[in-house]
Amino acid sequence: MNRIEALCTAYARYVSLPWDKAVAGPQRIWFAVYKPSDERRLRLRLLDFEFATRQAGHGWRRCDLTDAFARWMAAQDYREAYFESPEDLRNPHPDFEGFVASLVRQELAAADEDMVVAVSGVASLFGFMRVSRLMELVEDSICGRLLVLFPGAYEDNNYRLLDARDGWNYHAVPITATGGLESS
Repeated sequence: MNRIEALCTAYARYVSLPWDKAVAGPQRIWFAVYKPSDERRLRLRLLDFEFATRQAGHGWRRCDLTDAFARWMAAQDYREAYFESPEDLRNPHPDFEGFVASLVRQELAAADEDMVVAVSGVASLFGFMRVSRLMELVEDSICGRLLVLFPGAYEDNNYRLLDARDGWNYHAVPITATGGLESS
């Protein structure tokens, strides 16, 4: 069994457990953590995650953030100026953060308390927005569960996107291929 199959198996075990409907927003977030080099394998297996969710009796919605920056930039009146002076794009750019949060919130608003909203493409946020900030912006909108497909690492209660940044401690439930459900 490869790492993505193992991750999907661990996720299937976890999604089939009874859901506590009284938990706060940050505790409704699950991070499926995988090696960044497995991104393409994971994307090819997204239907397996959806199938596991539906087998457990829950609904499924997906929010792909892969092209979020391109969509946001295309809507900017001053995009040509940004291309001429990319340093004008502060990191993080508050308008971009709001745009990305609104994409996720749209999917969360269309979901009910028995649905999983799966967020993919978070690696494309690297350099523009922190995933931890996105979670802060959307956690109060989660009715069911938010599954973040997270290319990076989870060690000592810290998450690191693309294994590149200093990690952050977060209340989300980590699901990994090696250990299944980790304690947080």
